[in-house]
Amino acid sequence: MTAPTTTAAHPRAVRYLHHDAAERPFIVIWEVTRACQLVCTHCRADAITTRNPFELSTVEGKRLLDDLASFGAPRPLVVLTGGDPFERPDLPELVAHGTGLGLSMALSPSVTAKLTREVLVELHDAGAKAVSLSLDGATAQTHDAFRGIDGVFDDTFTAARTIKDIGFRLQINTTVTSANVHELPQILKAVLELGASLWSVFFLVPTGRGKLLEPLTAAQEEEVLHWLHDVSSLVAIKTTEAPHYRRIALQRAGVDALDEAFGVGPLRAELRRDTAGLFAAHPPKPRRPRPPIDVNSGKGFAFVDHVGIVYPSGFLPAPAGSVRARPFPEIYRESVLLKSLRDPDSFGGKCGRCEFRTVCGGSRSHAFATTGDPLAEDPSCLHEPA
Repeated sequence: MTAPTTTAAHPRAVRYLHHDAAERPFIVIWEVTRACQLVCTHCRADAITTRNPFELSTVEGKRLLDDLASFGAPRPLVVLTGGDPFERPDLPELVAHGTGLGLSMALSPSVTAKLTREVLVELHDAGAKAVSLSLDGATAQTHDAFRGIDGVFDDTFTAARTIKDIGFRLQINTTVTSANVHELPQILKAVLELGASLWSVFFLVPTGRGKLLEPLTAAQEEEVLHWLHDVSSLVAIKTTEAPHYRRIALQRAGVDALDEAFGVGPLRAELRRDTAGLFAAHPPKPRRPRPPIDVNSGKGFAFVDHVGIVYPSGFLPAPAGSVRARPFPEIYRESVLLKSLRDPDSFGGKCGRCEFRTVCGGSRSHAFATTGDPLAEDPSCLHEPA
């Protein structure tokens, strides 16, 4: 059986932006500080324990939020991350300012002593809508080894319940490496038990401290992406640095005999078996799967670091400009780098000739990390173009 290979064949398998991604971003991540008390082994930012005196000030941060609101409706989603954003005492002030401008504000804190109910309530009152927490293992041994601090695993579950109780939407982030990939079914079970609205699965990019960890092979990543699509009827799933999840969604759409069309390898078979065993006694109620959205580095997505440098992604350290020198909308629309990332015909290798290049485009961060060229072929994708 041949799987469909065009976006026209099954347009509902993937969600598309209702606006021009070259005109305005769908989501902007702002690293408000690089300070963090954890020492995560996969940290993109190579975070430090104290705040950088040159990070954007409160006034500069409000100006950035003003710039983001100036795009008009639909305004970009804004996520305040770090480091640990809770290291900034002006965080409620920034959230309230963004909310007052009509921006949808979300938070991505570290689980430390600063993540208190009191501060969460203050941020919720300021207008923050969602909070994401990281869960990188199904056991304290695995997760705490990732975080570099004992006790974070248990504290994460406590924080997640507090976040839900206050009224935030909860998102769980999981970074997948060769060391924890076998725990994904157990992590999925925890995601469901915590009542998360979204499970965001990050595929390790060898940058920052992550250079010391072992990412999945392209074949393993393909197997995990198929398994994620299998379980997407249980929780909304987003993949980070694996845009070929959209390609898989399109290929699988309308195919009845999936195992015939896409052979099941040993890793996917293991993940399936473990998932079935975990839910055998109490199967979760299925939901309508949420299709992945067509957003990629520089194409609907942008990242602003703690000192105001704009990047296509937090995992792609190629600068596009500084908000201290130019307004963010000007950088996003006019940067040569960002414009090139929105032109899939400019990509090298198999990415440039792939039939899915307009809806996938490959992980530009993986391409940059392995070749130094953000337009190069993505080595983490197994697909061979037709």
